[in-house]
Amino acid sequence: MRWFKSLLIAFVAFAIVSGIVLCEGSLHVRRHRPLPSGPRSVEIKAADGAVLRAWFVQPSQPIGHCVAVLHGIGDTRLGARGFAPMFLRAGYSVLLPDSRGHGDSGGEIATYGEKEADDAIRWAGWMRGRGCRDVFGLGESLGGAILLEAAGKQPAFNAIAAECAYSGFFAIAEERLARATPFPEFAARAIVTPVILSGIGYARIRYGIHLWDIDPAEAARRSKTPILLIHGLADRRTSAENSRRIAARAPAVQLWLVPGADHVAAYVTDPAGFESHVLTFFGAHFGSGD
Repeated sequence: MRWFKSLLIAFVAFAIVSGIVLCEGSLHVRRHRPLPSGPRSVEIKAADGAVLRAWFVQPSQPIGHCVAVLHGIGDTRLGARGFAPMFLRAGYSVLLPDSRGHGDSGGEIATYGEKEADDAIRWAGWMRGRGCRDVFGLGESLGGAILLEAAGKQPAFNAIAAECAYSGFFAIAEERLARATPFPEFAARAIVTPVILSGIGYARIRYGIHLWDIDPAEAARRSKTPILLIHGLADRRTSAENSRRIAARAPAVQLWLVPGADHVAAYVTDPAGFESHVLTFFGAHFGSGD
């Protein structure tokens, strides 16, 4: 019996320490700086005073349609820049922000949607203040989850498209960590769950971040904003089950599953289909903004 108690104590200590290490590594994203010079640079201040920076690109004749393209975790606006041509050809002005804690934007840590949702809403307001009658959002992975969280707070966008978004912070943390272990799924989840809970608790105590409450699926259910979900069926980082769960909670959303597409690779896999789905969806909601 003594050996069992010792093993239990060792596992609890392992879970606590591993959770703290995992949390620190997840919140403090390695920055890719300095960014090269690009299009027109703009900035806003977040609610907590962090300075958020972006590029704003306009077509030769702006017609009042604007879209913010949000990148994924560990990326920058450089990674989102490849989407700009498809929107510019359609007459959209394009905002390419660096998420907080990434690139040239301020903010000590990434909060996986808790603060970023308000940041996205502020960017939407900035675009409307620059003559954008219709404001849309395209988010990749974390960027998609941020847009869903923002839509759950208020209808700042006419419509949003979220590619490979996660359905909840705990769900995606469990999925990714369990997959990284050599154990069967049931055993892997039993091992990683205490680690994740430790990290979530540490984030709340150390940084005041409520990671447990980050629930894009619930935000989509509450949202009055039209939502298009896009997910590759070959996604090995964030399974398509995440978008299926979101769609199950929010049956009014549209879901496009892309055969053969890996994580945030729908545009590469099927560029014509991607442009058609996104631009048609956005076009159906011209004039529907707040």
